[in-house]
Amino acid sequence: MNITLAILLGVLLDRLFGEVPRWHPLVGFGRCAAWLERRMNKGASGILRGALGWTLLVAPPALCALLLAGLQHAWIIDGIALYFALGARALTEHGNAVAVAVQQGDLAEARRRTGYLVSRETAQMDEEQIARATTESILENGNDAIFAAIFWCAVAGAPGVILYRLANTLDAMWGYRNARFERFGKVAARIDDLLNLIPARLTALSYALLGHTRVALASWRAQAGAWSSPNAGPVMAAGAGSLGLQLGGAAIYEGCLEARPALGKGRTAAGKDIPRALALITRSLLLWLAVIGLGDALVRFF
Repeated sequence: MNITLAILLGVLLDRLFGEVPRWHPLVGFGRCAAWLERRMNKGASGILRGALGWTLLVAPPALCALLLAGLQHAWIIDGIALYFALGARALTEHGNAVAVAVQQGDLAEARRRTGYLVSRETAQMDEEQIARATTESILENGNDAIFAAIFWCAVAGAPGVILYRLANTLDAMWGYRNARFERFGKVAARIDDLLNLIPARLTALSYALLGHTRVALASWRAQAGAWSSPNAGPVMAAGAGSLGLQLGGAAIYEGCLEARPALGKGRTAAGKDIPRALALITRSLLLWLAVIGLGDALVRFF
């Protein structure tokens, strides 16, 4: 029951307060990571330096959380750790801001808001491209910012959720396939892939069960393997199929047009689909909470 209480606490705190506007631990962590990378990302031994940098940044907070795990009422610490790792309210606020701007016909504002969610260029996007980019980001971040954090909290409490969130943050900062990070960020990218392996597929299954299930499962099976990320592929393909949308396709990154595989099946995205994607996230979250609570109760009963 303690793990259920911890997860409910984390979700409730996120729902009530959202992201901490000042002194967020992840902001400080990100600054430390940027400082360390500038000093360590040098020379030919990039992979080893990246592995050492990852360990120096992630191991101390995770070990501190592990030492606190034996305290009485440690579930409160688990819940607070989960709160700082979650981004459900922030994701909803960002998505709704784009949807409102599209509904009002303010594409300039919609493009600006979309730029908060995606790394692709947004300056020339039309409504369909805005809706497609935002919906894709909502589906992918449903796993990264919500369900994977809940999964690791359920598995290992505060140490698990801290390990996951810091590893995911380093992947977002270092996991690029470019000249600067190809070697230095390789360990961060691979660890994040590993930590997301199970949560991403549970997220994809949740999406599939709560929408157009057959289309979602077929899209997952046929399309996920063609996506560049082994975890984003299942999540986004299943999510697009569940919503009955055709996502993916070409997008501009750093001035270059990138031909990406198709995701899902159905019509093209529109502004009205952004709230639909957010609603799918909410239904999935309720499903996860119900399953975790039921599983916790069954374990204690038997």
